[in-house]
Amino acid sequence: LRPSCVHSAPPESASPTLPRHSPPPPAESVTRSEWPHSLAKSISIDRNKRLRDEPHKGHNRWHPDIAPVIEAEPGEEVTLETRDANDLQIGSKTTAKDLEKLERTVAHPLTGPVYIRGAKPGDLLEIEYLDIVPERYGWTRFAPGGGFLPDLFDHHFLVHWDITPGYATSPQLPGVRIPNGAFMGTAGVAPSHEQLRRWTAREAELLARGGRVFPPTSAAAVPAGGKVAEEGLRTFPPRENCGNADVKQLTRGSKLFVPVAVDGALYSVGDGHFAQGDSECCGTAIEMGATAVVRFRLHRGEAAAKKIVWPRFAHPGFFQPPEIGMPRNFIATMGMPITPE
Repeated sequence: LRPSCVHSAPPESASPTLPRHSPPPPAESVTRSEWPHSLAKSISIDRNKRLRDEPHKGHNRWHPDIAPVIEAEPGEEVTLETRDANDLQIGSKTTAKDLEKLERTVAHPLTGPVYIRGAKPGDLLEIEYLDIVPERYGWTRFAPGGGFLPDLFDHHFLVHWDITPGYATSPQLPGVRIPNGAFMGTAGVAPSHEQLRRWTAREAELLARGGRVFPPTSAAAVPAGGKVAEEGLRTFPPRENCGNADVKQLTRGSKLFVPVAVDGALYSVGDGHFAQGDSECCGTAIEMGATAVVRFRLHRGEAAAKKIVWPRFAHPGFFQPPEIGMPRNFIATMGMPITPE
């Protein structure tokens, strides 16, 4: 994805109004004693359990009928603990041979949804990333037939990373030290029922033309069973609701803007990356479990008024230290090649 510059950031929002349907009951607050400040709302997970063992904490499909886990007011800080992209299937003892047995329909395990009070279709939801805290272990892999150069790599390869707050190192890549560029690879809001139908038809047509598509499947779906498992969109491709955009500029201090399609927006996040180059050219980044601290803001009616269809993102300064050669003070928009135009 190559960002295109736009000339102005979204304007200030008006005070949000309450949704027409009832939000979920308030969730119990969790305070992290090791955190530099107290946080009002959170979704915590058991990092020894896969998503299917805690289905009340998240999901791995996009669907408007997935129930929210917690609610949050605009301006309120929310802490979301997340799993890695392959849902704990890869660990420090995993070998390249083990990659042949991966359950491939689990990606991506997302934490949420979060119901944002007052959010309505046509609004623009702003998500500010106040902090992104990595777990200690990460991994990178490529697989036969995947990545940017599939004809040159006909075998599995796996790199284990030891992550510190500043850098990641690996015994598989001696002498290499990767600086912290942590961001969340997959984040977005729920599609509407109309979007679900339209995007499903769009991807089915592409599949019929021989395109690479991950069609709906109930295999390893969370929630399991029912319409969500059968109809839910896979999280692999990014769409108008954002999703798996893998934008490395969405580091701490950045803001993501996504058009709202359902009451409450229903924001979810996962797929943490410690660092990534310009795209996931081998198919993965430095994948990790992470904790994202976010704050929401509503721009009332902005998506409808300005005809904003695709997500946008911004950062007020350098998204990584300037010595790494990063641009400063930018705003960008996304586009995906979904039509001949």
